[in-house]
This record gives sequence, structure tokens and C-alpha cells, in this order.
Amino acid sequence: MEEDAQIERTGRGVEHFGALMPRAFFEAPPELVAPRLLGKVLVHFSPIGALAGRIVEVEAYLGPHNKPPDPAAHSHRGPTPRNQVLFGPAGHAYVYSIYGRYFCMNVSCEKDGQAGCVLVRALEPLAGPNTASFAAMAGNRGLAPGAAARELTAGPSRLCQALGITRAAHNGLDLLDAGSCLQLREDGYLVSEVLVTTRIGIKHAVDLPLRFALPEHNCLSGPRSLTGSRILIR
Repeated sequence: MEEDAQIERTGRGVEHFGALMPRAFFEAPPELVAPRLLGKVLVHFSPIGALAGRIVEVEAYLGPHNKPPDPAAHSHRGPTPRNQVLFGPAGHAYVYSIYGRYFCMNVSCEKDGQAGCVLVRALEPLAGPNTASFAAMAGNRGLAPGAAARELTAGPSRLCQALGITRAAHNGLDLLDAGSCLQLREDGYLVSEVLVTTRIGIKHAVDLPLRFALPEHNCLSGPRSLTGSRILIR
């Protein structure tokens, strides 16, 4: 497979990024999946190399079976050709475009037939600033190789640009399939405390505490002085 050849070119196998995540992890309400997704690894085995980042910020979006439905969710009016991925099965990429030129990536949640998703809002690049992978992500963003990590992947559209994720190429991919070029993996990184705040960049249901982040991480999106409540992850 092309992906296998590409992995060999990077000089490191998939085990470098940990184990594929189990589907059962995502077959739950997104407000439960989201905080536990922090610390996991999103990796794109792209034609220019393995581009990966640790998830440090997410937002949960609830399905139409909730009472009331989440008006900020793409699924709140039911299934359409555009949002069908959200209605199952869990663990697939839902990629949508904004402003006609940028992309955001969500992970489908819930049991098959019930929509819900988690928006990946920010990553910490796993590659160091002096590596080819970091330079490739910076190049995808139109930045110099020495750019700050926050400039690469702090924001849902930035991270998609940095990893080369697009709707045409990646919408609907199974993130839990070893044959997929886009995967979610777990490498043993421990998260014990999570910051909880309201979602940003939306017009509806802005008061719901469904944004989760690693406290005080330097790759978070939006204002750097992020405040909110804190919860423990067991």
C-alpha cells in the first residue's frame, strides 16, 4: 500500500505513535468522549511524511436525539448528504469547509444512527522544531520552518492546514483503521486534569460548557488567558 511505503520512508513505523484507539471509546455521548480525547494523537500518513500532533483542545457537539437538540451542531436538523458521516459509525472523520477555503475536522461519536461529534480545535506538534515533519507542517501553513508551534496547530483550521487535511481527501475516513492514512492513536500520555469552558466561534448555544482543553497549554486556540472550571479525568 502507498501508506506502508510512506511509513517506511519516514524511518519509523506506526508504533511510534502508539496503538490505534478502540471504536468503543467513541460509541458514547460526545460530552464524555471529548475530555478523554485530550492527549491522544492525530496522525496523517501523508505523501510528504507522517504529520502528527497531540490533541490539546476539543469541543463537543450534541446530536439531534438530545433534548433539546444542539443548535450549533451540523446534525441538529437530521441527516443530510453533507453530514451523513456524523450519524455513524463512530470514529470517522467529518471534515467540513469554512469560508470556502479552510477546513475543520471532527470525530463522529455515539452509537450507529445517533449523531454526535468532537471538533479537534488544537494540537501540539509531536515533531520538534528542527525536524523535517515540523518543517513540512510549517510549509503547509505557508510559514518558515522556525515558526512557533502555536502558529502551526492552534486552531481547527490551522491544524488541518498543517496536517494537510481536506474534505475531498479525508471526509468519511475511518480514523481507527490501520489501513487509513488518517488515524487516532494512544501513546500512553496521561491527562489527569482538564479545563472546561464554553464553546467559541459559534452563534448558538454559546453558554454550554462543552469546550475542553489541557490547562495553560501554549498551543490552545483563541485568547491565551483561558479561564474556566477544572475537572479530574480518571
